[in-house]
Amino acid sequence: MNKISTFLILLFSSFIIAQNKYEKLANIDITIFGKESKNFVWLTLSENALGQTIDIPVIVLKGKSDGPVFGITAAIHGNEVNGTAIVHQLVDHIDVSQLSGVILAFPVLNPQGYQLSQRDDMTDEDLNRIFPGKKNGTESEQFVWAIKEKIIPNFDYLVDIHTASFGRANSMYARANLKNDTLAQMAKLIQPDIILDSREASAGIITTASKTLRQEAEEKGIYCVTLEAADPQVVQNDMVKRGTNGILNILAYVNMLKSTNKKITDKAKYCAKSYWIYTDKGGFLDVPLSVNQRVKKGEIIAVLSDIFGNEVKKYLSPEDGVVIGKSTNPVSAAGARIIQLGIER
Repeated sequence: MNKISTFLILLFSSFIIAQNKYEKLANIDITIFGKESKNFVWLTLSENALGQTIDIPVIVLKGKSDGPVFGITAAIHGNEVNGTAIVHQLVDHIDVSQLSGVILAFPVLNPQGYQLSQRDDMTDEDLNRIFPGKKNGTESEQFVWAIKEKIIPNFDYLVDIHTASFGRANSMYARANLKNDTLAQMAKLIQPDIILDSREASAGIITTASKTLRQEAEEKGIYCVTLEAADPQVVQNDMVKRGTNGILNILAYVNMLKSTNKKITDKAKYCAKSYWIYTDKGGFLDVPLSVNQRVKKGEIIAVLSDIFGNEVKKYLSPEDGVVIGKSTNPVSAAGARIIQLGIER
């Protein structure tokens, strides 16, 4: 190979690298982006043990005219990739010449967990349980602190997308504080199977010292709903389509996109509360229910067998309700989850 050919190959390779090398930002400054633009950048949140920055991807869609800032966050639990796919599809759908305001979309908030295909970060910490984090705390606390300081304050509205965790399945449902009319309408416009009236972003126990992203956002006056888009570690095309359409509905509602004038049908089951039902023995668990299925008090919700296949116990529903989520993992120690039971209002 002659010197000219080598030079041309190196030059072409450098061009390709330059075209795919996205800008890295220390902070989000919406004013630096031109109107009617789609921008793909990296935001630095922390550093690893090698002194390298830990960056997350950000997609900035800036419209033709001024308007609100709408946030979409996904994969704060690293294996909840339906949300990542929803972000991708939504960005493809948006015509920035028809957009008012700015969309800030975060396809992956937990890059370490995402790369390891796991819910938690590299230190096995659930990032969505330790808000507001700490400026001088642990690795995870500092990372969450950076999310609180650099990301959340930008939003006027936010949809935080999740799925079930490993070994479980979810319906498509929304969690929102339904006492607030704007939040209630946002949840309705997603058109989920179930809408759960909940200030917390989880069926778990959250304290003032251990908050979720949604709680942190709402305390800052941001209108935020949680979208649970079914199952972990898979891309489910029907859920991606429904999630995308739901967010497009909300964008029209807050006057960032033109309304399609299509009729919104509200077929959701509304739940005033929910809770998980757990096993009290170990064994091989069968949950013969589907998500979004209604159950009656006294109905069998699970059968536990020993390792030889002999029935140990039948579990019955303690009251009428609807299956919001369920276990799909038969390997169950005492204290394993069976179903998340929603109680319709």
